[in-house]
Amino acid sequence: MFANSRPVDSRQNGVHARLAMLVQRHLDHPFRRPVAEHSRRAFDELAERVDGDPRPRVLDAGCGTGASTRQLARRHAGALVIGIDKSAHRLDSGRRSAPEVPSNALLVRCDLVDFWLLAAQRQWRFAAQYLLYPNPWPKPEHVQRRWPGHPVLPSLLACGGQMELRTNWKTYAEEWGVALALAGIASRLVRCDDPDTPALTPFEAKYRASGHDLWRVLADSTVLTPSVGTREKPQVRREISPK
Repeated sequence: MFANSRPVDSRQNGVHARLAMLVQRHLDHPFRRPVAEHSRRAFDELAERVDGDPRPRVLDAGCGTGASTRQLARRHAGALVIGIDKSAHRLDSGRRSAPEVPSNALLVRCDLVDFWLLAAQRQWRFAAQYLLYPNPWPKPEHVQRRWPGHPVLPSLLACGGQMELRTNWKTYAEEWGVALALAGIASRLVRCDDPDTPALTPFEAKYRASGHDLWRVLADSTVLTPSVGTREKPQVRREISPK
């Protein structure tokens, strides 16, 4: 059934005890993981298509079937919306179900960690970055697989722009806010429960139909200080909003 998704279940209560230490370490020490050759080829092919394009760039990180990329391309009609996912199966499934892709959208198969590393190296800047469901990795021992605790975080932030994360696990949203604060970025945590607002992804539609609490973290990394490692005790604002 469609509305049968279970809420996130985790032994972890609240923000992970090691998160601040991990974020600090990642901000202070560059991520040295080698980029896979297939990721480099995919990025280079994308760069050939978009370098020189004057339109603002919007990133749909982990776009899955590309359903969200299509919606974001309509929302950001004057921008170039790039959907990245590592799964050829998911991208192909989306193309079969919805073969028409807006002219301002590109769907690319690439490892997302490698993509952020390469984009930061090339000094790409995005007008907006969307991180939309699910990626919770709820086991406490998997904290570094979640984006707030992942060593690629500094590269992600270096790509800039307005950022929006959506999730059905409030702890994950709170961890994202903590990581942003340590990087010098103020954020807002808001409830995402307006039934009149179309779901951006199939996951969001399923979680909403299943009665889950849904959350958004909104931030703007263009206010980041020149060095990602420079932090000035920013305030993290949390508020509950019907939108």
